[in-house]
Parts: sequence; C-alpha cells; structure tokens
Amino acid sequence: MNRSSIILTVAIGFSVVCLVIIFTHKSKVPQPVFVQAIDSLVSVECYDEFGIDAEGYDVIKGKIRPNEFLSDILLPMNIPYASISNLAEKSKSVFDIRKLNSGKNYTIIRSTDSLKKALYFIYEASPVDFVVYDLTDTISIYKGSRPTKLESRTASGIINSSLYQTLMDQDLSPALAMEMADIYAWSIDFYRIQKGDYFKLMYTVKKVEDQVVGVDDIQAAVFQHYGSPFYAFQFSQGEQVDYFDEDGNSLRKAFLQAPLKFSRISSGYTKRRFHPVQKRYKAHLGTDYAAPSGTPIMAVGDGVVLEAKYKKYNGNYVKIKHNATYTTQYLHMSKIASGMKSGARVKQGQIIGYVGSTGLATGPHVCFRFWKNGSQVDHRREKIPPSEPIKPEYASKYSAYLKQWKAKLDEITIPVVNSIQTKEA
Repeated sequence: MNRSSIILTVAIGFSVVCLVIIFTHKSKVPQPVFVQAIDSLVSVECYDEFGIDAEGYDVIKGKIRPNEFLSDILLPMNIPYASISNLAEKSKSVFDIRKLNSGKNYTIIRSTDSLKKALYFIYEASPVDFVVYDLTDTISIYKGSRPTKLESRTASGIINSSLYQTLMDQDLSPALAMEMADIYAWSIDFYRIQKGDYFKLMYTVKKVEDQVVGVDDIQAAVFQHYGSPFYAFQFSQGEQVDYFDEDGNSLRKAFLQAPLKFSRISSGYTKRRFHPVQKRYKAHLGTDYAAPSGTPIMAVGDGVVLEAKYKKYNGNYVKIKHNATYTTQYLHMSKIASGMKSGARVKQGQIIGYVGSTGLATGPHVCFRFWKNGSQVDHRREKIPPSEPIKPEYASKYSAYLKQWKAKLDEITIPVVNSIQTKEA
C-alpha cells in the first residue's frame, strides 16, 4: 500500500469515528467531538472554564499558529468577515487583536446544530488571564482571569556554575533568578557571583488548580556572596512594600549595580587599556557589559535625560543627570527607546535603549559611564548610601517580623553540589 492509500484509509477511518460520535451525541450529556485534526483543533469536555455555561455546546481547543490571524480561525467557524472586522475594531479598547501571539492557547465554544457557528472565542493571554469575545448577539468583549491560589515554598542552592543552572538543577523556576536580581540589584553584582555562593528563599507561587503558573513573591531571602550574607525581608511601611536587611536598612539604593539584568563584564574601568579598534593603549573610563543585541538597557536611577542621540564614536547613546552629584551615560545602543529626549524624566529600572554595536564598537555591548561631581569614576567602587530605612514608628513591628522570618530562613538546609561544603549563615 502506497503513502497516499495509507493517508486516505486513515482519513476515512477518522471520519467514521467522528460520525459515530456525532450521531450518538445525547442532548443532556454533551460528548467531545474531534474536529479539524489537520489544524490541531480538538473538542474537549469543558462546561464552565471561563464563567460560561458551555453544556450542550462543542468546546474546541487550539493554539495560535505562526502568522495566523483571527479571520483564519473564525471564518471556518461560520463567522462572516464583516463581523470579524467589527469585532477587531471594537476590541481595540480591550485588547489589540493584532497582538495574538503564536503558541498561545485559545478556546472556541460553538453550536452543535448544522451551522456549527462559533458563539464565543476566548484568547488565553496567559495561564491566568484571558479575553472573551462574545459572538452570541451583539458583539461584546471583556477580560477575565482564572481563580488562583497562593502556595508557600522554600528553596536553596549552591552556585556551581551560574544562578540559572543552579535553579535548573534544583527543579526551580528560572523566574526566581529575575526576582532575586530585582531584590538584590542594589547589593549584589550578579555578573560577579562566584562558585560556592549560596541562597535560601521563602516565596509563594501562584497556582491555577494544581498547575503552578508563576512566582508570586519572595518574602525572605539570604544570599551568601563572597563570604558575606545578604539578608532581604519584605516589609510594608504603610502603603509601600520594600525589602530591608537585618539592620532595617532598605536594599533599594540610589542606583542599580548595572544597567542590564544579566550579562557579563567584557571590559572594566581602567586608566590603561588596549583599544580593540584603535589598536593603542588609552584610558577606558567606563564598564562594558556584553549582551546579545536588543537586550533592554535600564536607567540605573531616577533622573532627567541630558542627551539622547548619535555620535560617531559613541554610536546611539543616552546621558542622564540624576542629581547635582551623579550623571550616567549608556553607549553603543542599537536603538534608543521611544520617548528618550533631552528633558525627559526617567525612573530607575526604566528601559532607555537596547544593546547594540553602533559607533566605535567591535560587538554588541553597552559601555556604562558614571560621573561623580563632574569626574568619571568606577561605579563599582562607589559607596552609595541606602534609601529610607525602617521608620521609627515601625521599628518594633519590624524587629518582631525580622526575628520570625530570619529564624525560618536559618532552618532551611542547603543541598551539597559536587561536594562543595559551605558554612550556613
């Protein structure tokens, strides 16, 4: 039997199975009908997943395919193009339908009569959030979310190669790396963590039914770095929630340690460096962070943009004045972020551009320059004072909170990786 015959035989058999299922369908107990297998669409039993009573209807699941438009999905479901166009227009204020992402799940609830017409289209933007397109009468569009619950967890690990790999070795979410990078952005240079550093965490995950859909928050953490423990405790002083150390000082300082979340230092601040392009020794009064082209570059502190333009050697760059003492500059961007112009105000952590190799550069990186009182200095050697510590009126409450959570952290054991022995904090 040749290939065509095999495919035809399978298709006929598949159709017969579908017909048997359809004709044995009972009005009170809907049965799943498998349809359009070529498009990876399957019907499932699902009667109230999105707050919609789907009993008595077909519920069809699928994934957005590359270069697939809403019309590609709904036209075969007997929704005319005029209605789809109207839906797209009405959707703009709720969700831009042009931003359907390849690989995202969607659900169609359709009638079981001869028309097989789509009644609802639900786009699942995330495991929690979704957008409902109600096509039953006049088109209505609204956002929804699945109910979630929080679950407390603990984690620990010893750095053997990288923070990311350590998390993977412990079957932990890589999102924890991003959370730790945010918490310790003012305390630890994550480009310089070393083998033998370790961490302990107390955190919560967000779950939909029994599926973990993300990290919610880190309540307490300690990161042992170069022999020193860096504690972080989440605490609220009224409206603002922040992280504080065991002495009640805020971990949020005036500047981030670096303008990129993760990267590597390719060239440090030095008075004498052999320039790879100019082929001569000269001062390099900045720190180069190598990263893939397009990596977001962040402002290390609040400030006002002095310059955002292109120069022959600097390439695309942004220069920011933070206060009367400090100014920073970010060079060789592939692109300057929208809104960056002289006089624009920026916030700490705001994206101001993207890594590139414009100007006098041999590869994608950002040259980060730091001025103090008008002179360029090595930002990694600067002692930046912390921001507002625990207020006196919250001191006793924080002391009790600290005692409780520090004791819990210290009870967490640390796994031994490749026989590395590390003394606990």
